[in-house]
Amino acid sequence: KAVLLMVGALAMSLFVLARVGFNPIQLFDQAAAAHPEGQGYLAPGLRFTNPIDVFSLGIALVLGTAGLPHILIRFFTVPDARAARRSVMWAVSLIGSFYIMTTFIGFGARAFLGVEGEKAAGKGGNLAAPNLAQFLGGGEGTTGGDIFLAVISAIAFATILAVVAGLVISASGAVAHDVWTNVIRRGQGNPEREEPTVGRIAAAGIGAVAIAIAIAGGESLNVSYMVGLAFAVAASANFPALVMALSWRNFTTTGAVLGVVLGTVSSVGLILLGPEGPLGKEGALSPLTQPAIISVPLGFLGCWLGSFIGRDQVAERNFDELFVRSQTGLGAEVAIEQPQRGRAAAAATTTQT
Repeated sequence: KAVLLMVGALAMSLFVLARVGFNPIQLFDQAAAAHPEGQGYLAPGLRFTNPIDVFSLGIALVLGTAGLPHILIRFFTVPDARAARRSVMWAVSLIGSFYIMTTFIGFGARAFLGVEGEKAAGKGGNLAAPNLAQFLGGGEGTTGGDIFLAVISAIAFATILAVVAGLVISASGAVAHDVWTNVIRRGQGNPEREEPTVGRIAAAGIGAVAIAIAIAGGESLNVSYMVGLAFAVAASANFPALVMALSWRNFTTTGAVLGVVLGTVSSVGLILLGPEGPLGKEGALSPLTQPAIISVPLGFLGCWLGSFIGRDQVAERNFDELFVRSQTGLGAEVAIEQPQRGRAAAAATTTQT
């Protein structure tokens, strides 16, 4: 999926730049000329009239990347600390490169597709990239245009499936193992039997909620807005707990729980109460469309307050061990192969025999 996505984005970026002589400045000028606002298209205030929203979105995108579940889950797929660092380096490099390429793709769509292309992209503008691919391949009705459109659409569909699958797996796994086994059952019962069932139920519930949100948003909702909100929630709920766990010796489990809860509730609550929420611009109780500038500090506040309320001397000793391990790698456990169950175990036994 990552290879397909990067190759597709790189091909579109190169085709866009080739049409302007590989001069990004000329691309930006052509995009501005094709927009009703002219050079105002390149100036701040066209998408966000409130500068605080711009700053808040920047906070969400920078800090939220470190807290995305499908990024964090990469640490469970590596055998040791060195492989973990290498995995993160590759992930950050690929993500950063893709962000740069989307800039060229977006400006290319504005510069080359024109007014008719804007209408064809839909109310939310979500079809701009496939339409640009068709244009770059030769235009509508041409063999090259149809092939390039099909390739980019297939890559986008495969990427959506992979990302959604990763998110559902990480979320359902957290519900089954962390919430059900460790919080509700408190380590009792039969985790090997209960966790798969709870995980399946959680996956179905999470998928149903996601589908309902997508339907409620309708075709006028641009996917980039939802991406920004997802980053805001990750920056508010996950990032504060991660930073505090790695840097503060007095951080406790109570602080982690309260920080995650307060960060999640505040970010989601501000989204619902904002101008883009169900209340609309007229009835909005919050002027912000991007909540990170408020919800991220609240997440850190929850971590501090919870740790202050539920002080734990054992946590201080554990932090010293964690700090030494994180800096030197001493005492780090090597990943072990998990025991196989069911058909997989039977197949493995048959093969060995």
